[in-house]
Amino acid sequence: MLNRADVWTLYRRELRSAFRERTIVVNSILMPIFLYPVLLWVMFTAQTYIQGLNEGFTSRIALVDPVPADHASVLDSLRGREGVRLRGDPEEETPTGPPDILIESEALALLRSGAVDAVVGFRPPEGAGSTLPGNFRVQVRFDGTESRSERARDRVESVLAGYRDTWVQREAERLGMGVEDRVRFLVDVESVSTSREMGTMILGQMLSFFLIIMVALGCFVPSVDTTAGERERSTWETLMTVAASRASVVTAKYLYVATLGIAAGVLNVTAVFLSVGAVLRPLLQGSGEEITFSIPLAAVPVMLAGAVALALFFSAAMMLLASFARSFKDGQALVQPVYWLVFLPLLLGQQTDRTLTPAIASVPVANVSMMIRDAINGVFLWPLIAWTLVVTLATVALALTGARFALRFEDFLLGSFDGSFWRFVRDRISRRRRTDHTTEAGR
Repeated sequence: MLNRADVWTLYRRELRSAFRERTIVVNSILMPIFLYPVLLWVMFTAQTYIQGLNEGFTSRIALVDPVPADHASVLDSLRGREGVRLRGDPEEETPTGPPDILIESEALALLRSGAVDAVVGFRPPEGAGSTLPGNFRVQVRFDGTESRSERARDRVESVLAGYRDTWVQREAERLGMGVEDRVRFLVDVESVSTSREMGTMILGQMLSFFLIIMVALGCFVPSVDTTAGERERSTWETLMTVAASRASVVTAKYLYVATLGIAAGVLNVTAVFLSVGAVLRPLLQGSGEEITFSIPLAAVPVMLAGAVALALFFSAAMMLLASFARSFKDGQALVQPVYWLVFLPLLLGQQTDRTLTPAIASVPVANVSMMIRDAINGVFLWPLIAWTLVVTLATVALALTGARFALRFEDFLLGSFDGSFWRFVRDRISRRRRTDHTTEAGR
């Protein structure tokens, strides 16, 4: 039988032990709080740095055909593009003479070896374009596995696109064509999303996934330490001899693990929310984009409810599996399958145009992720939110039922059973069948 006073006393004892245990505090709370904002900053800074390196690379271009005589200015356009150097041109001086014209096989060999980044050939036009005077076709070959080769392709394409527009304009003026005759339509692109909507979209993607990871990580170490860790330290048997009932002991441990999971999730997500603006804002200043990061006030209780439901689920599932381990290392291995559930939202997709549906609301873990993402974006589907919480709590009840079933056996409580949870269930089911069969034979 449960005794509230015993549960409260044991619960406080577990919390005090956790805060004295440096491994739990560092791995479950402190490290994620400081680690993930730093990782976020490193990730975006590294991405910006790599983009800067790519922009700073000089694209080495090899020509396999001479430039058509009527379009000699293409050569000047290529040479005038910053970050482009034709093979045969000097590196320091301004080139004036013709660049090297390579044999195609030789140029492709240089491209494959990385000596050049792109091979450009000027070819005769094909099809209907072959009748146009002065027309030509450009073939650009590059290595799709190399980022600097792709950058060279983009630079060559931008030069040729600019030259084509200039040439069309010059020819149209020569033929007496006005602007209205050569411009058929214009494409005007404009985003209707506000800076706040862009910020909530980014936060919805990040925080919904981070919250699941943080809650699972917050439950991971305490759930293993309070079960397999106690057995490894030989304190589990002593705890089973206290005056409190076994149900009170297990309940106190369960509430302790869930508390640390909730605390880790809330603290870490708060740290990520406070740092995401400070990290992204300086990186976006160069692009001219302005993003405002904010969360609707109504989303806060939804996120808290999701964090509590996830903590109850992960605590129950992880403790149940870790209880069959005899050492902390074995407990970590047994709990890993539950921890991999945090990647369910990624498997089901994180498309921004998808909201919570009855099907997704029936999938544990993924339903909470989608519920939180919708709430951050200002979408509150209350019937589906309620169904999400019901499904999550049902999985909690299922895990607690399994724990209650295991508590009935002495070999589990004393740690003498050598095997996993699934072997435990299989052995008990087969043993019950043998007992029933023996009883029927005796009749």
